[in-house]
Amino acid sequence: MSSVRRRAWRSILPLLTVLSGTLFAAGASTSRGTDLRDTGRTRLTELIIAEQRRGDRERAEYRRLRDEVDRASRQAGRHDTRVKDAQAGADRLAAASGFTPLRGRGVRVTLDDAPQPESGDLPRGTSPDDLVVHQADVQAVVNALWAGGATGMQIMDQRVISTSAVRCVGNTLILQGVVYSPPFRVTAVGDPDRLRAALDDSPEIAVYRRYVREYGLGYTVRTLRRVELPAFTGNVTMKHATVPPYAGP
Repeated sequence: MSSVRRRAWRSILPLLTVLSGTLFAAGASTSRGTDLRDTGRTRLTELIIAEQRRGDRERAEYRRLRDEVDRASRQAGRHDTRVKDAQAGADRLAAASGFTPLRGRGVRVTLDDAPQPESGDLPRGTSPDDLVVHQADVQAVVNALWAGGATGMQIMDQRVISTSAVRCVGNTLILQGVVYSPPFRVTAVGDPDRLRAALDDSPEIAVYRRYVREYGLGYTVRTLRRVELPAFTGNVTMKHATVPPYAGP
C-alpha cells in the first residue's frame, strides 16, 4: 500500500469511528435497550387486542339498546293497535330471519391452514397462499350449506343471516367486527344427509379438497344430532340504498 493511501486511511478512520459511535448511540436511544422489531410486534398485538375489546363493548351496548327499544315498542303496542300488529308481524318473521335461537340436527364443517413444513421450506411450486384457508373457501362452504337446505347457520360463535359478509385478511376471518384465527368452524341446522350431499356436489369445495390432499389443509365434516344456534345479534341497518324514480299513478 502506498504512503498516500495509508495517509488517506489514517485520516478516514477517526471519522468512521465517530460516525459508528453516533449510529450506535442513536439506535440505543431509539430502542431503549429493546428489540425494535419485537416492540413493533408487541404494539401491533396490543392495538388489535384493544380494538377487539372496544368492539366487544360496543356490541354489548348495541344489544342493550336494541333490547330497550324492543321493550319500548312492546309497551307502546299495548296502547296502539298499529304498533301491536307490526310487532306481531315482526315476531312471525323473526324465526325465518335468524333473530331467534334455532335447534335441530345439522353438520359442522371445520377448515384449517396446512401445518408449516418442519424444515421451514415450502414444497416446490407452492406459495404461502396455497397453505392457508381463504375467504372463497369459507364462502364456498356457506353457499353449499344454504343450497343444501340449511335453516340456520353459525360461523365460529356468531349466527349469520342472508346479509352477513365473510371477509378474510391474511389467514384471519373478520365477521361482524370480530377477528378469528383458524380453524374456522361453520355450523348449520338442517337435514345432515342433504347438507353433506350439497358439500360433496360443490365444485368450489372440490377444488379446496384437492388442496387438502396435496398440501395438508384441514377439512372435516361432522354430523351433529343436536345443534343449538344463538339468535343473530348484529346490525341490520342498511348502509347504502337508492330510491327508485317515481313512475306516477
